Amino acid sequence: MSNKIDLKGRTAFVTGASRGIGESAARQLAKYGANVVLAARSIKDCVRIAQEIGDNALAVQCDVANYDEVKLAIEQGVKYFGGIDILVNNAGIIEPISMLESSDPEAWSRVVDVNFKGVYNCLHACFPVLKASTRENKRSIVINISSGAATSMLPGWSHYSATKAAVLSLTRTINREWAEHDISVIGLSPGTVATNMQHAIKASQINVVSQMDWSEHIDPEWPAEAICWLITDASREFDGTDFSIKTEEGRKLVGLI
Repeated sequence: MSNKIDLKGRTAFVTGASRGIGESAARQLAKYGANVVLAARSIKDCVRIAQEIGDNALAVQCDVANYDEVKLAIEQGVKYFGGIDILVNNAGIIEPISMLESSDPEAWSRVVDVNFKGVYNCLHACFPVLKASTRENKRSIVINISSGAATSMLPGWSHYSATKAAVLSLTRTINREWAEHDISVIGLSPGTVATNMQHAIKASQINVVSQMDWSEHIDPEWPAEAICWLITDASREFDGTDFSIKTEEGRKLVGLI
């Protein structure tokens, strides 16, 4: 990874930051000079990670499915760092994995609340802050973590696929709505990543992804690097789309090859 990215003076609010892609993204953003607000239900893990990052990191407790908690967490970040101009909507769940007819209605709805409504909650609560943070030649940026499941449906993933498809639609729509405010919205489709989610997928033994070997999944540092690159002006042609690092072309652009 040879990117020369400078994010000094910028502040990112990262959801699902207690592990996986969110944790890696927070660390990488801080490495490039950004302030980071680590938000997750697990405040203990966020505190540990923030302490390891240093003074430019703040841990806040936040269930993205709860609008009031999201709003409070964003307010805490603004109070601590003076503003937020990067939003990384990473929080997401896939359990329980099952065919629709055997799914639990409450559990299915919880996935919708986190994966889809959680993105809406963060977009809505963060808009005034993102708008206030735009400045000359520095657009505010929203990155929604997407998935190939948004367009390629897999058995057992009705909740996950449907919510990721909905987030893709949000990415396209809100990028158009917010362009006049100098706010870019872009999706990142990373492919399969070596995170705890893959353990649940493996255990389900329902579709082809569950049959993959652990070595076939990419390291969380790859999407973390892609997130940092997507913040730069070099990626603006992809605004309102799902940018993928599953392709050689995408990985070359990010500097992963």
